[in-house]
Amino acid sequence: MRQIVLDTETTGLEVGQGHRIIEIGCVELVNRKLTGNHYHQYINPEREIDAGAIEVHGITNDFLGDKPFFAPIAADFMEFVKGAELIIHNAPFDLGFLDSELQRLNTGYPVLKDCCTVVDTLVMARAKHPGQRNNLDALCQRYMVDNSQRDLHGALLDAEILADVYLAMTGGQTTFQLSDDASAGEGGSAQSQQAVRRLSADRAPLPVPGASAEELAEHELQLDAIAAASDGKVLWRERIKA
Repeated sequence: MRQIVLDTETTGLEVGQGHRIIEIGCVELVNRKLTGNHYHQYINPEREIDAGAIEVHGITNDFLGDKPFFAPIAADFMEFVKGAELIIHNAPFDLGFLDSELQRLNTGYPVLKDCCTVVDTLVMARAKHPGQRNNLDALCQRYMVDNSQRDLHGALLDAEILADVYLAMTGGQTTFQLSDDASAGEGGSAQSQQAVRRLSADRAPLPVPGASAEELAEHELQLDAIAAASDGKVLWRERIKA
């Protein structure tokens, strides 16, 4: 299964106010493993960036001055994500901006939900941890994911961090292997399973010690005390009689 963990940075918070994308970062997972394949692009938004947004991500208008517009990078981006499952934290935000950019081109690109499936890790986190903070930093702390380099938001760095959070939140390590056998499934390698079975077969049965006479007598005294306090109703004795 191919999954793309995706994040964006923008000129502001509201796509309805004409704000634009300035950075896209994506990392690829195949069968829940990071492949090292990624997509990263800065984009000239053709407008000013809000001061508040610059405080969040540190990307300035001057830095983006020589970067490409969205139009010439759209085809490469769509080719990278096409058919994948997109993993996004607060998906409506990023999808809203990306779909707006695609529709602005007026070249027939579909909305992303028509060519990809989408998993929203914010929705997932709220279901798993109701009433708690579920932003990316809080999830990093909860799942012990290193975010020490995240002084400012950045699309590629945040996508890499979110990939680690997603894997931890959805089961972490899925295969425990005692060897490097690549053909092993979730139960471990065939060799390791055979080794466990051999150990089980060779191991002597565990002893099951019985209660001593003194312990049985103390047990009966305890049951008598329970019977006296409950009008003779002692479920343990009733089950023994049955």
